[in-house]
Amino acid sequence: MMKNIVDVLSLQNRVQETKIQKTKPTDYRKIDKIGIVARFLFECAIKLEIKPLTSACAAIIYHRFFKEVNTSDYDEYLIAASSLYMAGKIQDDPVKIRDVINVAHCTLNRGASPLELGDEYWSMRDAIVQAELLIARTLKFDLNFEHPHKFLLYYMKTLQDWLGSTIWNSVPIAKTAASFLQDFHHSEKILNHKPTHIAICCLSLALQTYGVQVPLTDESEESSMWYTPFVPDITKDKHWEIIEDIIEVYKRESEIDNM
Repeated sequence: MMKNIVDVLSLQNRVQETKIQKTKPTDYRKIDKIGIVARFLFECAIKLEIKPLTSACAAIIYHRFFKEVNTSDYDEYLIAASSLYMAGKIQDDPVKIRDVINVAHCTLNRGASPLELGDEYWSMRDAIVQAELLIARTLKFDLNFEHPHKFLLYYMKTLQDWLGSTIWNSVPIAKTAASFLQDFHHSEKILNHKPTHIAICCLSLALQTYGVQVPLTDESEESSMWYTPFVPDITKDKHWEIIEDIIEVYKRESEIDNM
C-alpha cells in the first residue's frame, strides 16, 4: 500500500502528460471503459470554462442518477451534458444551453461544426431539457449537495498553520490535494464516502505523496493520527479505503490513455 502512495503522483503526472501529448483526441463513442463518460463530462466542463465546483457538482449529479437507474436504459452522454447544464444553475454558474449543446456535440463528433438552428439542434435541446426533468425526478428533487471542497479548504488552512509556512510552501500540498479531490469526482465511488472523510483523505494522500510528516503525531496509533481532531469518526481502514479509491481513478485513466 505504501508503494501505491509513493507512486500515485508519478501515475497522476503520467496521465496528465499523456493527455497533453496525445495528438488524437479521445473518440468517446468507440471506447467502452469505466470512467470514459466522466472524462467526457470534465472535458466539456473545461471547454465551457465553468468553475471546478460546478463540474464537480455535475459529476455528482451524473453518478447519483446512474446509481438509481440501469446504465443501459439511458444515453450516458446525454445525461452528462444535462448534468452540466443543471450544475450551472445549482452553483449559480450558469451556462447557455446552446453552448452545452455545441460543446457536447463537437466533443462527441470530433471535427464537427457547431449545430445550426435546425432539426438536429432542436432535437438535442429538447433531449437535454427532458433529461434535466428526468434527473430531478429520479433524485427526488434533492439537488442540494454537501461538497468536500469547503472542508478541504478549512483543513488546509489549519494544517498550514500547524506545519508552518516553510514546510507548507516547500511542496505543493494544497494544489495536489485539490487535484486529488477534483479527479476523485471521475469515480462513482465518491458517493460511498462522507465529504469530510474525502477531504481529509485527499489532504492525507498529498502529504504522504511528498513525505511530509505532521509534527507531534504518531501514525502508529489510530488515536494519535494527525487528522483525528478534524474527523474523529474516521477509522484507519476507512482512511485507506478512500485513498485506494482515489488511486484507482488514475489507474482507470492510464488504461484508457493506453488504448
